[in-house]
Amino acid sequence: MRRAKMQLRMRWNESWRRIDAVGPEGLQRLAALLCPVLVAWSAAITPGADFQQISPFDDTRCTAEEREKIEKAVPTKAVVPPAGPRKVLLFGLNVGYPGSNERFPNRKYPAHVTAAGHRSIAHANLAFTLIGQKTGAFETVASDDPAVFKPENLKRFDAVVFNNTVGNPFDDPQLRQGLLEFVCGGGGLLGIHGASLTFTDWHKGCRETWPEFGAMLGARGANHRQYHEPVVMKLDDPDHPLNRVFAGKESAYASEFFRFHDPYSRKRVRVLLSIDTEKTDLSSRKPEREDNDYALAWVRNYGQGRVFYSTIGHDAYVFWDPTLLEFYLGALQFVAGDLPAPTVPSALVTPAVRAQEKLGWHLAVTAYTFHKYTLFETIDKTAELGIPYVEGLSFQKVSKEIPKNLDLKLTDEELEQVRRRLDASGVRMLTYFYGRIPGDEAGCRKVFEFGRKLGIETFLSEPQPESLPTIDRFCQQYGINVALHNHDQKASPHYWRPEKIVEVCQGLSPRIGACADMGYWMRSGIDPIEAVKILQDRLLTVQMHDLDTRAGGHDVPWGTGVGETARFLETVHALGIRPVTFGLEYSYDWFDSMPEVRQCAEFFNQESIQLAK
Repeated sequence: MRRAKMQLRMRWNESWRRIDAVGPEGLQRLAALLCPVLVAWSAAITPGADFQQISPFDDTRCTAEEREKIEKAVPTKAVVPPAGPRKVLLFGLNVGYPGSNERFPNRKYPAHVTAAGHRSIAHANLAFTLIGQKTGAFETVASDDPAVFKPENLKRFDAVVFNNTVGNPFDDPQLRQGLLEFVCGGGGLLGIHGASLTFTDWHKGCRETWPEFGAMLGARGANHRQYHEPVVMKLDDPDHPLNRVFAGKESAYASEFFRFHDPYSRKRVRVLLSIDTEKTDLSSRKPEREDNDYALAWVRNYGQGRVFYSTIGHDAYVFWDPTLLEFYLGALQFVAGDLPAPTVPSALVTPAVRAQEKLGWHLAVTAYTFHKYTLFETIDKTAELGIPYVEGLSFQKVSKEIPKNLDLKLTDEELEQVRRRLDASGVRMLTYFYGRIPGDEAGCRKVFEFGRKLGIETFLSEPQPESLPTIDRFCQQYGINVALHNHDQKASPHYWRPEKIVEVCQGLSPRIGACADMGYWMRSGIDPIEAVKILQDRLLTVQMHDLDTRAGGHDVPWGTGVGETARFLETVHALGIRPVTFGLEYSYDWFDSMPEVRQCAEFFNQESIQLAK
């Protein structure tokens, strides 16, 4: 650290000597000369940092001429104003790549690599640092030190960039768990090109060392053709916020493009760009995939985490291409949490899903609908229905192989199996029912730690009202909501009426609100439409029901009973309310309800399309 500060001080003094030498005109160059020094100085003296940092301005892999090109190309305006100060970690460590002296005698590497990996790592680090500086969208810290992934260090950041990180950067299970929980708990992950080989042993044929990282990122593999393969880039989702920079126009580009294998699937990721196989000549080689699907960039969620990956990053010139830098700016603001963007996997996107994305709505199967089955069977049924979301349940068995309830007693290995099953099915768990969150600090923390590992956005629960201030603090600390569930007056004396919810929420943050069970409302003589007008923004989730009769009635397909379901949805839309989920809870005919559940989903989809017009 002392050496780094001495080098920066020398750069500072040299800057002043250069200004003095050119006279008054030099004052006009003051900002351009000193800004890189100030940014690098700031990185070198980050308070409390116990990991080594590097300056993107001192990386000799980026020449002065290339640096000038990057400086001219970086965007100067953020896509959206940041909601607050954002910090992005740039991590570029390579292990085992590009290879041994036997592979490259006397270290005579191809032009695109050095002994430290892809040359373009330096260019991406510099470009992203300058983008953050010029747009004000974020601050960057660059490091190749695995210690940066200690939980106390990682919590400084909103997002992590794995910048062409080929090989296995660390084996430490605590560091890996920390990264996993960072992403599942709402952090951002951005991968560039070689990141698809991160946590593999490059020198052992890319042997897998951490499968769940590949699941988080969305793919594994690095099969490619020539270094500068000419392709036509197809806009798979032209109106996606990250693709707007391309103005609806496909374009030709030449670089090294990877072909991916499992876990890549359009059931898992939202593809943004791909090789247009109809307009690109691929006849020189046998197709690498049977489906001929060669994605170039995508987004997804893993738990609450926002993930972006692009294979376009092999070459230095990528990072002085103005259009691609705008594309990466949008990606950085997405993973940092400022640019909202849809992530429903491409294979599940329908006109109804697009309408719901426009409305900001999420239809989710409530696990109670299928609580006679296991969670894994519920996930399968949800996928069969084409619904991207599910709501978890604490008293439902996980699977035949894991005959335990989905609760705090599960091991980390068993929770991994839950996350991986959700991922493989293209289903995301947004909410989770936990009967009564305790009010003591230790008990509350255990519940929220569990929620972070699951990657949920909202707990559904019925805690004691006096526990709510403590719970609210944990909500804000972990970024997880608590929606107060209602049964009838006897079972839920504190929460059965909407007025009660509003009363107990006074003075609490917006992360505390209502999980409105429409069935219990109607059976208790409460009009759901009037109730939602009372709750307003305190309506965090809805458990949707339609009944054959209000007094003691049972569930019927939505729109066929007395619940005025269409008017309810119209009212929610008119009030501008965006609940975390509309839960599809069908509490009737437990073992043979799929036709009715499907009918409810179809009703919701049609209403969504009409309301989104």
